[in-house]
Amino acid sequence: MRYWGYLCAKVVVAAAALYWLLFLVCKFFPNDPHPDAVGPLRNGDLKLLCVLALMGWFLAAAGALYLIVWDQRHRCRTCLRRLRMPVAFGSWGSMLQLGRPQIEYICAYGHGTLKEEALQITGLATPEWKAHSDDFWEELSASSRQAGKNRTTGELRKEQRAS
Repeated sequence: MRYWGYLCAKVVVAAAALYWLLFLVCKFFPNDPHPDAVGPLRNGDLKLLCVLALMGWFLAAAGALYLIVWDQRHRCRTCLRRLRMPVAFGSWGSMLQLGRPQIEYICAYGHGTLKEEALQITGLATPEWKAHSDDFWEELSASSRQAGKNRTTGELRKEQRAS
């Protein structure tokens, strides 16, 4: 819920800034310029400048929305910090055996990992977020317990062969 609230807050702040910019553009260009305008800027020139200003505003709005979404995709779903330490997995040479290369980002505080495709040919693929448990010591000790089990079964096999 916090993740989506942060996204909404960024969109609202950007919308307020862009609305203010649109207000300035509308204030600079009046609705109906004087039809008998004479001088360096005539009626047609003002319309052209107004259209160019609105097109620039639209491009700024589209760019702001793109940057907001791009930034949100690379944030931790729990603590909202930027994901760090990108690690590349796989290679193009062994793609048929291991799958397409991926990039994995992790949260520096251990909340989870994000896996996304290194190259997206078939369109925008949804990245895979895997949350980690809150007790990371449990995960670390689980791997050592697994190693301990393998060791004891190996010792049992040696004892069975000796007898």
